[in-house]
Amino acid sequence: MTYIEIDCPDQLGVLLQRGTRINQYVFHNMDFTPFIEMAANRIFTDCIFLGCTLPEKMNEALGRSCLVFPKIDVPYNVHRSELYSPEELYAGFDPAHPETQATCYDGCVYSHYLKQGKQSNNLRITLARSLHDHSISEALHDFLSSYDERRLVGIMGGHGLLRTDAAYRKVARISKQLTEADYLMISGGGPGAMEATHLGAWFAGRTFEELDEAIDLLRVAPSFRDEGWLSTAFEVRQRWPQDKYESLGVPTWLYGHEPATPFATHIAKYFDNSIREDGILTIAKGGIIYSPGSAGTLQEIFQDAVQNHYLSFGYASPMVFLDSDYWTKQIPVYPLLEELLAKGRYKNLLLSIADEEDDIVAEIKKFTA
Repeated sequence: MTYIEIDCPDQLGVLLQRGTRINQYVFHNMDFTPFIEMAANRIFTDCIFLGCTLPEKMNEALGRSCLVFPKIDVPYNVHRSELYSPEELYAGFDPAHPETQATCYDGCVYSHYLKQGKQSNNLRITLARSLHDHSISEALHDFLSSYDERRLVGIMGGHGLLRTDAAYRKVARISKQLTEADYLMISGGGPGAMEATHLGAWFAGRTFEELDEAIDLLRVAPSFRDEGWLSTAFEVRQRWPQDKYESLGVPTWLYGHEPATPFATHIAKYFDNSIREDGILTIAKGGIIYSPGSAGTLQEIFQDAVQNHYLSFGYASPMVFLDSDYWTKQIPVYPLLEELLAKGRYKNLLLSIADEEDDIVAEIKKFTA
């Protein structure tokens, strides 16, 4: 069953003028007050009202098949119709005053999240978070519907990767090349390897020299724990603006102390981290590149291996490992996967490992050739 979504007053006005019966529509945060004379004389069936203002005069117009979800008093929109943009998430942040990160939109939501408890017992709060995350998932589905699923590629890696590390530059260069080849790059949307993913996508269409210049500017604040980490990111965005290339970040307020990178043009930020983690692995059907990481990255590797083993989505996707020394010696996951594959404990795994950017890019492209 497909519902048609209405999320702006102009759309609502046009719809109300069409006829008397309105069936299977979803209304997002609409105030029906200015349209009350028309709305009260319509018949709504199997419609969903999310956070709408519905004057009493409309009561008789709403059929029993309609669902009405009221607004909930929280500092975020429970019934969203689209993903976040960096501008919306960081509304109120002034790069000249880094302390405003705590009072911008994202900071206020995180503060409320902590105050209410990460595992709140307040039903009103848990319901608000669940409804919010559901709306994000719906918006994410709509956003991805215009992409070939085999051109959705994820990069996983540690949040602790510094902007001064060689691997940071390498991840950014890989992401830049894949974005230019019409792949949508996806990450957890935070700092470290995640930020490098979106920085590279942001610089698609520009030269490697310009990317290197931007990284040199970012090196002033190597870690997300350093003052100026977010401000320098916005400085780079302002100096090298772009509106042609997209990338998707999927962060969570569970790790709200790690700021979401403003280089991701579309941000699906969740309260529930389990939905978020599973979502990234589910979305990236074009393959996942594993840059060096720790516990979280290891969890993602084996979760991804299970999906590929069982062909959960009809086919297996590439698992590409960046940095052979790291994945064969420091954390020898790659030889373990090879051994398990050879013994039949895992099946269908498309494994590869490389150190050079071109080799990583080639492994991803091979899958869609």
